Amino acid sequence: MAPDPWSWPAAWGELGVVFFVAIGYAVALRRFPASRARIAAFGLGLALALGVLATPVDTIALHYLLSAHLLQNVALAEWVPALLVLGLPPALVAIIGRNPAARLATHPLVALPAWLVTYAVWHVPALYDAALRHHSLLHLEHACYVLSGLLLWWPVLHDSPHELPAGRRAAYVFAAFILASPIGFFLSFLPEPVYAFYEEAPRIWGLSPLADQQIAGALMSVSEAIVFFAVFALFLTRFFAEEGA
Repeated sequence: MAPDPWSWPAAWGELGVVFFVAIGYAVALRRFPASRARIAAFGLGLALALGVLATPVDTIALHYLLSAHLLQNVALAEWVPALLVLGLPPALVAIIGRNPAARLATHPLVALPAWLVTYAVWHVPALYDAALRHHSLLHLEHACYVLSGLLLWWPVLHDSPHELPAGRRAAYVFAAFILASPIGFFLSFLPEPVYAFYEEAPRIWGLSPLADQQIAGALMSVSEAIVFFAVFALFLTRFFAEEGA
């Protein structure tokens, strides 16, 4: 029997991970100071992670609605990593950037494909349904989203180890949006549901599985557009300012 949609999940594992990440960040700040804005960004990233994993959003996502689950995925793959990367102290980023493995992993030609493949593979219906039925696989899915998202945003939001000019950063973000957007687009217009788990899930709020899927695709597309185009516009503006200087 499915839990009440508004019940809070027993997210002790997620709470533990966020707690230890917060402690690690606080310890790092003692050696590598960061501005208040960066600290706020990191804290907001952790809060957002808890907001989608340790609240009724998670209950609805895992038992009722694909739209809630896709919103959760977008948050973990895009919003949370962007805030965490933005919150890192520049001095710490510079040290990490000296590591050959980190330098390779954060290279735009590695980071972007890694994120795109992760994003696409976990939305394959068979794997998507399997993750919803096996929580260990679901935790792996969420970890993959966050880790690949960190790689995605690193060359955009930090100069180390790859100092990209503003124009290339704008192009990189635009490419990420264009290459990731078909998932949400197709979900919005497919004539029938593709995820068996949500076809079998209890219905709430009068939403059929197909209507839920259409809303999910629209939410994914709109939320991605807002984030990516905001960052794209920022770096495009910087590019034109540099060209006009």
